[in-house]
Amino acid sequence: MKFKRILLIVLDGVGCGELPDAEDYGDVGAHTLAHVAQVAGGLQLPTLQRLGLGNITPIAGVEQVTRPAACWGKMRECSVGKDSTTGHWEIAGGVQTRPYATYPEGFPPEIIAIFRRLSGKEPLGNVVISGTDALEVYGEQHLASGRPIVYTSVDSVFQIAAHEDVLPPEQLYELCRAMRRELDAYRVGRVIARPFVGTAAHNFKRTSRRRDFSLQPPENVLDKLAAVGLPVVAIGKINDIFCGRGISEHLPTKNNGDGMDKIATALQTIDSGLIFANLIDYDMLYGHRRDAQGFAAALVNFDQRLGALLAQLLPTDLMLITADHGCDPTTPGTDHSREYVPLVAFSPRLAHGQELGVRNCFCDISATISENFGVDICSGTSFLSNV
Repeated sequence: MKFKRILLIVLDGVGCGELPDAEDYGDVGAHTLAHVAQVAGGLQLPTLQRLGLGNITPIAGVEQVTRPAACWGKMRECSVGKDSTTGHWEIAGGVQTRPYATYPEGFPPEIIAIFRRLSGKEPLGNVVISGTDALEVYGEQHLASGRPIVYTSVDSVFQIAAHEDVLPPEQLYELCRAMRRELDAYRVGRVIARPFVGTAAHNFKRTSRRRDFSLQPPENVLDKLAAVGLPVVAIGKINDIFCGRGISEHLPTKNNGDGMDKIATALQTIDSGLIFANLIDYDMLYGHRRDAQGFAAALVNFDQRLGALLAQLLPTDLMLITADHGCDPTTPGTDHSREYVPLVAFSPRLAHGQELGVRNCFCDISATISENFGVDICSGTSFLSNV
């Protein structure tokens, strides 16, 4: 194998410009990185700039460099949809040609009847709403009645919010698992547990004990690596997205900072295989809440942490940085955006990087990982020879 260890970091929601089919998704003009930089008056990302981020797309404050330290490019999503599950599955080699079910007017009576049977309660909500708004609108009524809050978004998600003193997280997870089994037939992408705390609408706060319960993924590179006994360490929500399949160790995270800590720990303790991490704050805390300034600050913080992370890498390591979709906080609505995603590939053994171009599928990452470790490629075109 060319590299003994591969670190794959997904910056959740950090897109880099509308895809050619963006109009089909209502995302004409979306460009998460450029718009966040514009609102912030420019981004100071010296580490990512050195790696070649500014060579991928124009970003205020992030200059192009003549000889980037990393290889650079961008990737086009070839699956239908623009949600996290689809994006991560495609990164791992599974292309989705059939869209998940969405419920822009709330869930139909037959699904609510299933929830009522499993929970023993009539849900509150059953509307399309942001998670924080759901707590403000329904949280106090939930505290008084004990009725769980059910809501969705433009994504294929069935979300259940419950106060931790009313429905403890483990009980909420059990309810979500039961709904997951029932909703497989409806092709709902994820059932999400959303525990929260607080005493009133003004101070309700979602906790870090969120859990995602996904459909079973298609065959992917994690399965291939597990079959030959290679370690696969999942950091953040990766374990949930892949239903724990093909994963040898799971490190949950509270936020981006904790995610970077867990990556650093994994680099100290795992000497071979794949470390697959998701940093969720860009999407969950800033993109969906249309907070461009917060999004920018999170990028700056990541860049600062990235410098120390690079110092941990060995010549036998390959680091890949990408995203799963866009989540432009400056566009109307709170949805994900159908965008290209950046691709940065770095190893200390590189004398300098080269352009990887526009890749036709996120699967090129899984193809590269597969070729490196000598397992069958599910789909995509490897760029291993370029790095």
